[in-house]
Amino acid sequence: MGQWTRKDLIGLEELTREELELILQTAASFKEISTRSVKKVPTLRGKTIVLFFFEPSTRTRASFELAAKRLSADTLSIATSSSAIQKGESLKDTFLNIEAMRVDCIVLRHSSSGVVNALAKCMKPSIINAGDGCHEHPTQGLLDIFTIKEKKGTLSGLRVSIIGDIAHSRVARSNIWALKKLGAEVTVCGPATLLPRDIEKAGVKVTTSLPQALKNADVINILRIQRERQKAGLFPSLREYAIRFGINRDKLDCYAKKDVLIMHPGPINRGIEVTPDVADGKYSVILEQVTNGVAVRMAVLYLVSQAGEEEPEQE
Repeated sequence: MGQWTRKDLIGLEELTREELELILQTAASFKEISTRSVKKVPTLRGKTIVLFFFEPSTRTRASFELAAKRLSADTLSIATSSSAIQKGESLKDTFLNIEAMRVDCIVLRHSSSGVVNALAKCMKPSIINAGDGCHEHPTQGLLDIFTIKEKKGTLSGLRVSIIGDIAHSRVARSNIWALKKLGAEVTVCGPATLLPRDIEKAGVKVTTSLPQALKNADVINILRIQRERQKAGLFPSLREYAIRFGINRDKLDCYAKKDVLIMHPGPINRGIEVTPDVADGKYSVILEQVTNGVAVRMAVLYLVSQAGEEEPEQE
C-alpha cells in the first residue's frame, strides 16, 4: 500500500484508487479502537484540530470531534454566529488568524462550493472538507464505501443505485467518484429536475424510473430532498415525490434483491424519501454508516496530519 502525501482532503475526485484504498485500510485498523473500554490512543497527542462549520451539522461535526479526541488531539469548535465574520471580517482574514494560533488541522464546512479548496491553497494547516456547497463531502463518501466493502467484501462489480436529489447532493458526487474508481457500477435516479445536466459524463447510468434503479442493485443509497438548496417548483409536492421516488417495503419486495443494502447519509425525512420500516429494517445499514464514520474520520485526520508534518521545500 502506498504512502499518503497530501496535506489536505478536498474531494475524492482528485484521489487515486491507491489513495482511496489506503484510507479504507487505515480506517479498518482504527475501527477497533471504538470497541475498547478506553476509546483512546495517543496517535495525535499535541495536535490541535479546529472544527469550523458554517452550516448545521450533527453527525459530521460530532463524528470529527469524537475522531479527534479518540486520537488524543485537542479540539477547538468555532460557531459562525460568534466569529468575527459577523463583524465584517473576511473569511481569509479569519482563517489566517486561526493559522497564527499554530493549529494543525481545520475541518471546514461551508455553503459555497470551492471555498475549502481556495483556503487550502493559502494556508499551512491541513484542511479537511466537511462538505462545501454542492461540490463534495469526501468523508461521507469514504464512510459509505467503507460500509459497502465491509458488508459486501468488495466494491468491484457491485451495482450501486443513488436515489433522490442528485443535483444538489455533494454526497452523491463524492460517492460517484469513489465508487467508479473502485470498480462499482453506478446508477443515479430521481426526477429529471433533480438530475444534473451531463451527469452521464461521470460514467454513471441515469434513469427517472425507480423500478429500473432498484432492479439488480446491490446497494441503494437514498438521498435527502435538500429543500434549503432548491428553487421552488422542481417537483409538484413532497407527497408526489414520496409516491414516485420514496423507498418503502412494498417497492423493495417487488423490485429489489433480497440481500440489498439500504443506506442514507442523514438526516432522514421519514415518510418522504424512505419509510420507517425500511430505514429501521433488516436491509438497513444506516446506523452502521454512522459508526464507521468515526473510524474513517480518524483515518483521515491521522493521514493528513502525518503529511502536514513535512515542511514544504523552500524555493
